[in-house]
Amino acid sequence: MTRQTAGMAAIVVMPTYNEAENLHRTATRLRQAAPNVHLLVVDDASPDGTGRIADALSAADPQHIHVLHRTVKDGLGAVIRPGFGS
Repeated sequence: MTRQTAGMAAIVVMPTYNEAENLHRTATRLRQAAPNVHLLVVDDASPDGTGRIADALSAADPQHIHVLHRTVKDGLGAVIRPGFGS
């Protein structure tokens, strides 16, 4: 369940590393279940092409799917921080 306040949108932050097999299916299910939610995919330089898949998803739905590419893999805390606006 998502809650929205006037002028605010709900954001799901999805940290990814080597999620090429799962990302499309997961993003599609999220968008179907909660069409007004924004998805921020934060990829830690996955060597399996996860970042390219995230870019393609964003290109298909730029209003709701956003991507942040990171160049290092340094833990979950560092990955989810951008979703909090910092």
